[in-house]
Amino acid sequence: MNGEPLMNGLELIAAGLRALKAVPAVALTLVLITAVGCTRLPLASPDGTVTGSGSAPGTGPGTGTGGGTGSTGNSGPAAANADVLSFQTNLWANIKGSDRCGGCHQAGGQAPLFARPDDVNLAYQAVGPLVNFTNPALSELVIRVGEGHNCFLASAQDCATTMTTWIQNWIGGTSSAALGIALTPPPDQGVGGAKLFPADSSQFQALIWSPILRRFCSDCHRPDAATAQTPYHASSDPTQAYLAAQSKIDLSTPSQSRFVVRLRDQFHHCWALVAGGAPDCPGSAAAMLAAITSYAGQIPVTNVDPTLVLSRALSLKQGIPASGASRYEANILAKYEFKTGTGNTAYDTSAVAPAADLTLTGGVGWVSGWGISIGAGGAAQASASASQKLAQMIQSTGEYSIEVWATPANVAQTDAYIVTYSGDNTHRNMTLAQHAMQYEARTRNSNTDNNGAPALLTSATGLFAQATLQHLVLTYDAVNGQQIYVNGTYTGDADPGKGGTLGNWDSTFALVLGNETTGKRPWQGVIKFAAIHGRALTAAQVQQNFAAGVGERYYLLFNVSALTGVLQSFIMVEGSQYDSYSYLFRKPRFISLDPNAVPANIPLSGIRMGVNGTIARVGQSYARVNATVGAPNYTFAGGQLLSNVGAVIASDKGADSDLFFLSFDQLGSNVHPFVEATVSNPPMTPDNTPRADFGIATFERVNRSLSAITGVPITNSTVAALYNSAQQSLPPAPQIDAFLPAHQTAITQLATAYCGQLVDTQSLRDAFFGTGLDPSITATAAGFFGTATPNTTNRGIVINALITKAIGTNVNTTVATTAHNELDALLTRIPTLSGTATVSQATKAACTAVLASAAVTLQ
Repeated sequence: MNGEPLMNGLELIAAGLRALKAVPAVALTLVLITAVGCTRLPLASPDGTVTGSGSAPGTGPGTGTGGGTGSTGNSGPAAANADVLSFQTNLWANIKGSDRCGGCHQAGGQAPLFARPDDVNLAYQAVGPLVNFTNPALSELVIRVGEGHNCFLASAQDCATTMTTWIQNWIGGTSSAALGIALTPPPDQGVGGAKLFPADSSQFQALIWSPILRRFCSDCHRPDAATAQTPYHASSDPTQAYLAAQSKIDLSTPSQSRFVVRLRDQFHHCWALVAGGAPDCPGSAAAMLAAITSYAGQIPVTNVDPTLVLSRALSLKQGIPASGASRYEANILAKYEFKTGTGNTAYDTSAVAPAADLTLTGGVGWVSGWGISIGAGGAAQASASASQKLAQMIQSTGEYSIEVWATPANVAQTDAYIVTYSGDNTHRNMTLAQHAMQYEARTRNSNTDNNGAPALLTSATGLFAQATLQHLVLTYDAVNGQQIYVNGTYTGDADPGKGGTLGNWDSTFALVLGNETTGKRPWQGVIKFAAIHGRALTAAQVQQNFAAGVGERYYLLFNVSALTGVLQSFIMVEGSQYDSYSYLFRKPRFISLDPNAVPANIPLSGIRMGVNGTIARVGQSYARVNATVGAPNYTFAGGQLLSNVGAVIASDKGADSDLFFLSFDQLGSNVHPFVEATVSNPPMTPDNTPRADFGIATFERVNRSLSAITGVPITNSTVAALYNSAQQSLPPAPQIDAFLPAHQTAITQLATAYCGQLVDTQSLRDAFFGTGLDPSITATAAGFFGTATPNTTNRGIVINALITKAIGTNVNTTVATTAHNELDALLTRIPTLSGTATVSQATKAACTAVLASAAVTLQ
């Protein structure tokens, strides 16, 4: 299995997985299966039971995310059947509290009464229309909390994720090793009909914010309200209100705006139109619709060349979430997806109570596309009380796995803790750390000490730790001990501590990402995902989670049905935010959601990406695509791949506003060859920037130079191992203005290794210095070289050899004299730093000083 999240197939399934509780659904749903080994999605049998592979349902002994109600107690009639009991345990117990959905949706409250605490069977009946059993993430419950409605966490995104997990736990989603992605048609939008929110919010303030939102919504939807409720579209800060309101306003179809729907269809907080009158929901909805219609009417439509051959349009977040499909999470205890994007809390979305939410401190910030960046002094730490669930559940199984998607900031940091469950620098339960270009694992068990020693360290020659995004998994069980996987592959390093029992774990420790609880083991880099499992993942499960991928990625379905004549035909492209300034698109594929569609030799060429009505000027990787869609390349199960490369397209207004589309040179009988803009070549101007006369030896020259000077072969095991681990930290280019402190550190480390082998190997030492050092090699440096009264003869043995063989005799005498004086001063100072320093140690120090100096590395 390679590093790409693979599409093993698209499978047609029935419209609902829960036949007995079926709700209206798209007639045909395609499920994207990315599980390793072509694991099939469990299908519903006619009696409503789920069949297929997978372990037992559930994620552990408890539900909830902390705060609110976590009890599964039912004061009314007992659950009528097993499915009602599963609903009670996994969903109802988490939402029935007065601080959650039960605050309103209870008996005598606001319909539907799906959170009523008095009768779980009636609540079960009411919740059916609110749940999408084919794709839980599209459930009305998820959508509502994702929009900020009564969100029980600081982040609406995390509320949606947690609600999705509760629903999946109920319907058995986590019991399967393959949780698929349902492909459904996106909203139909024309490229030329798009309206974009302007940067200037003055008209919004005048037409919507001031006369309506501030007057009628400020009791709840402002951050300083007595019962503050997101989104804050009634905030006193118009900028904050403008950003919060945009997702509730449909500029193309004002009548479908969430503001209007809430008043017109759901009778939410309507107001009286006349003083002293009763709340008038139709009148309130009409007033809101008039305000939005007036506002939208002042925003011009973004025009596009009408002669182009264009797909329909959609935004990034109108796509179908692509990451995390088919993940194996049957025994997950804590999970961090980092979707919040703001604030100082990263939420545990495992739905296993209590939630071990992480508090972000020090140099921790959010990164686009879901993730956190941990800088100097940063840490993400859970409370010791919330972390107790890890010890309790892992001790009961005797196994665990740490899973993380991480990008180390560099490959020089050591004793750098990526994930640890520990008490201080010398007491821990489990730790996954970085040691330069190696990964380190420590587990406290019956065969190791309280610090998890002896530790497991990946081989130095493996160079497993790289400053790039990697999927890391540490597994532990009593038979195999610790095993480390990098990008789905076992490193092959055996655990020196072997396996053992975990009865000596300490439940008072805390889970920390990016540091130790003491702050003395800092790791720097980016973490995109982290999870703790209560079992040791198998090799196949590790590969499955690696193949599932990570981050905020979407499948964008660009509708081309009108161009191809094929029903429900789309160009599907995987899209994500590449960074704060651009998007990454990958692997365009022709698909149809109609199982009866038979594309017949449809010509397709020249695909280009467009943003907000304009063809992007650069990044058009698919402009040379030239294919014919049809058999044998096209199948309903997998569509037809059009290109295997990626494209980076610049952002315009940001992921919340940018609207994408595709143009084609030809698609079917529609032809419009794209004419590239004429680019004028400016006259060449000479570059008169002063250039340095000298440069720095690059990594391979440094290595060979030190070998040639000392006589130590580059194949020497000690220097070869260090060179392989430090190679990426040595100078990669000769430009002196690109030389960094890290380069000098690596050169000094390598010089130290060469000088150590030179002095410790008598044959090499005698060839370099002569035999004068041999009788006194273990004597004190003070006695041999002298201190206040130097022994110039003995010093000359070392100094003259180094100047002659490392610097050369044909250099400027001033250089040689300066080097001689510096070495003489060094040999005088060494005994003052350590009275027990030996001749061997002093000679190595002098040798390192010369070999790591500019006299050797400058060229």
